[in-house]
Amino acid sequence: MTGNGRAGDLRGGRPPKPVVTATGLTKWYGLVLGISDINLGIAEGTTGLLGPNGAGKSTFLKLMTGQIRASRGEVRLLGQPVWNNPQVMARIGYCPEQDAFYGWMTGLEFVTTLLRIGGYAKTDAEDLAESAMRLLDMGDAMDRRISGYSKGMRQRTKIAQAIAHDPDLLILDEPLSGTDPVGRVRILEVIRRYEKEGKNVILSSHVLHDVERTTRDIVLINKGKVIAEGDVHAIRGLIDQYPHMVRVRTEESRRLAGLLAGNDGVVSLEFEPGVLVIKTSAPDTFYGELPRILSESNVRFTEISSPDDNLDAVFRYLVE
Repeated sequence: MTGNGRAGDLRGGRPPKPVVTATGLTKWYGLVLGISDINLGIAEGTTGLLGPNGAGKSTFLKLMTGQIRASRGEVRLLGQPVWNNPQVMARIGYCPEQDAFYGWMTGLEFVTTLLRIGGYAKTDAEDLAESAMRLLDMGDAMDRRISGYSKGMRQRTKIAQAIAHDPDLLILDEPLSGTDPVGRVRILEVIRRYEKEGKNVILSSHVLHDVERTTRDIVLINKGKVIAEGDVHAIRGLIDQYPHMVRVRTEESRRLAGLLAGNDGVVSLEFEPGVLVIKTSAPDTFYGELPRILSESNVRFTEISSPDDNLDAVFRYLVE
């Protein structure tokens, strides 16, 4: 990735071949700024687009899919300008956040109709629609009316229409919203399978854990601007001026605290029931030393975890 985020290019050797390029991309809604001067390249594979509600993610995706026109700048997909370009639109699949169904249709009819609008012959459209619905575990429900679908079933139907024509780029806006645990697992499996087949996915979400399960490549957006981009752990490394928190689950918290008290990298030690919470200003060194200390002292423990080495911590530190 390249862009105007603080993180710079942190993809660690991935060839710089962007599938999406934004140059000076800005969108105003009257006096309200949607996104501001975004310069960004999103490389091949799966990328998570992250930010809180109202951050500008949906505006960026609508510009990316040609639904609205930029006030200034340009966005290109697969090397082509997006605006008013049916050829590039045929190569992408889009799952919007909002529902837009005809409730009297069945799920199969809905997906088939969209394929027919896209130019597919009736028989081909029906076959592709059925295959996509079955891939999302909607085979038993695809002949039922959408008006009787749950939120999760409607979500899977939207994803089915996005993948049915086998696009080169799949753009998903909050695809896991309202899904049940089984549906979430299936959707994530489809996303991972799609990338393994050499396709590209942009996954927008405000639920950081969902993105972390599909990719390490992220773009963080807040208040209409890109604030960081690249590999999540590389971005995490940029904020090591903040102490990292490490939790050790052990019944020997006080003995372990005594062993760690003289460590130069330890900022503080806190006790919770059955857990020692350690804050360190030198995480890379400390993560290497802690297993040695535990082993040499024979401190019994059941778990070591770091809630700061995940997307929640990345986002929390960078937006604050």
